[in-house]
Amino acid sequence: MLKNKVQFQRGMSLSEFLALYGTEAQCVQALVAWRWPQGFVCPECGHTGHCVLRRGLYQCHHCRRQTSMTAGTLFAGTKLPLTTWLLAIYLLTQSKNGVSVMDLSRQLGTCYNSAWLMKHKLMQAMLEREQGRRLQGVIQMDDAYWGGRRRGYKRGRGTRGKTPFVAAVETDPISGKPLTMRMDRVKGFRSGEIGRWARRHLTPGAHVRSDGLWCFGAVKQAGCNHEPLVTSGPKGRQRRKSFVWVDTMLGNVKNAIAGTYHSIRAKHLPRYLAEFAYRFNRRFDLAGMVASLGAAAALTPPMPYRFVTLAEVHW
Repeated sequence: MLKNKVQFQRGMSLSEFLALYGTEAQCVQALVAWRWPQGFVCPECGHTGHCVLRRGLYQCHHCRRQTSMTAGTLFAGTKLPLTTWLLAIYLLTQSKNGVSVMDLSRQLGTCYNSAWLMKHKLMQAMLEREQGRRLQGVIQMDDAYWGGRRRGYKRGRGTRGKTPFVAAVETDPISGKPLTMRMDRVKGFRSGEIGRWARRHLTPGAHVRSDGLWCFGAVKQAGCNHEPLVTSGPKGRQRRKSFVWVDTMLGNVKNAIAGTYHSIRAKHLPRYLAEFAYRFNRRFDLAGMVASLGAAAALTPPMPYRFVTLAEVHW
């Protein structure tokens, strides 16, 4: 029986993770390598000459500034050991359907509030890492909504209480299999909003397939070709097959969110969508995802609590 190589890849076992990041000293060494892959660089003057003080601080020989390995990173100001942070990164990256904050707090041995803040900081690092990704080639695109139906309101598009977001999947032009995906919250499905999204996230010359929603024609503003396929009517089911991968991705994400988190606030939706996109776009190297997110966290600026709890997540 043939097995899917991506689905059945070995990944990183818990014993392998503990062998690499099981002690605080190992985590410190890993963080230093992620933050300064070419060696220490002073954040003040850019000088490389330095010494390490007994307190674990790095002192520049040129300007004498002292800095810790966590200062200026996502781990700045944390009172938790790095082993806890690295274990959280492991749990978030190796789970296909995500990990709830309650489950994360139990596995890490921390309080719920600490686990919540840690998870949202790491998801924000995923979000910022995915923002520079542009889709190209053949793209399947669809509109989607998150949020339950409210009694007394109409169903479908325009329902109050639902959060709109765009789902787009880049496919291989030969095999038609999915390569990368994006899911981004939008203010609404209007030409101006879709045009702005396309200019930011699509590569000029891409071929976009969408349903008959008129606003998707705005992808032409980004220099993309647009192929509208109306999925209503007698031939709608046959045409809907052209969106098999974006439909699959949407179904997987919605089922995972509903099954793992049950309910999430609309203002935090971009982080949860980015979490699934981050894992999916790196699914070909499951074992390397721990170091990938660790390096992203090391290069992400400090994120105070007031930023994490903003009324709206910047995206």
